Amino acid sequence: MRLDDLEIPVTPACRAALDITTTYCSPALRNHSIRAYLWAAGYAHDHGITFDAELLYVSAMLHDLALVPEFDNHRLPFEEAGGHVAWVFGAAAGWSVERRRRAAEIIVRHMWDAVDVATDPEGYLLELSTGMDISGRHIEQIPADLRADVLARYPRLDLAAEFVGYFEDQATRKPLCLAATFVRNGFATRAAANPLDHEGTTSKR
Repeated sequence: MRLDDLEIPVTPACRAALDITTTYCSPALRNHSIRAYLWAAGYAHDHGITFDAELLYVSAMLHDLALVPEFDNHRLPFEEAGGHVAWVFGAAAGWSVERRRRAAEIIVRHMWDAVDVATDPEGYLLELSTGMDISGRHIEQIPADLRADVLARYPRLDLAAEFVGYFEDQATRKPLCLAATFVRNGFATRAAANPLDHEGTTSKR
């Protein structure tokens, strides 16, 4: 499987979500969001998982937006704040209330330990793919050719150090949030050991 084999939706909502991520996120965080969608789509392709491509793409683009200063919430965990951002985004995109709720739900659930693929395939795929991209968990389930294509087009840059910084900041200010639990449980070590940082052209959580 190669990158060109994947479905990458180009609806107005998808283009707007990518524009938002490009505007507010660093290049490393933007590329992470794109890769999160691509790993999810690749895994779904190989495992016969049917999913809503637009909903998953938008959720992937927005899932870490609340880590950046402009959208950070000093009380809510970043995934919950990001869920609210997605709900507002969906309203502006003309989505139904149920579709807005689903986008928010997917973003909140990407920090869970597990999501039921039968009831929430998009949440399952985003939880899986973000873990793949941040810590390398289960990344061997993505074909080597696809990994090479994606990493060449969307390089990791300094994602590991940047992302650990985001989580440590969240943990300091919100000690009861899931990001704080990750930090206490060795998140920095797992992120630093991600095999994706040593693959090819590269220079859960």
